[in-house]
Amino acid sequence: MQVLSGLRAGLLALVALVGAVSVAHAEDGTIRIRIFKAGFIVGGSAGEGVLTFQGRSYPLSIGGLSYGFTFGASETRFHGTVSNIHRPSDVNGVYGQGGAGAAVGRGAQAIVLANQSGAVLALSGEQSGLIVSADLSGLVLSLK
Repeated sequence: MQVLSGLRAGLLALVALVGAVSVAHAEDGTIRIRIFKAGFIVGGSAGEGVLTFQGRSYPLSIGGLSYGFTFGASETRFHGTVSNIHRPSDVNGVYGQGGAGAAVGRGAQAIVLANQSGAVLALSGEQSGLIVSADLSGLVLSLK
């Protein structure tokens, strides 16, 4: 019985070590995206972008929905970093957020989002248009 317990402890230590090495090899990339958002109560967003990872560029497709109080339309251009990815496809997924805001003309924006794979987007940019919102929203990023 003690041999099994020792083997179990050794296996757990090996799994923890492999997990730590895997996380240590995660890399960062840069990202540029453009999102158009419009809505009245229920809102929608669509856009495109480019992920630059390990010296290569990957086109992105963006879509999403929001629910809450949304009125108006806007365009936001973001740039920033994506961290904790091992391959370009790690950016694929749903990024959720809740928030409130308003834009009349131009205004600065900054957000940090994460997906189910652990990819973290740290974005800043400029929003233009006329929109008022207090909603929950989800953004879906995928490689084209």
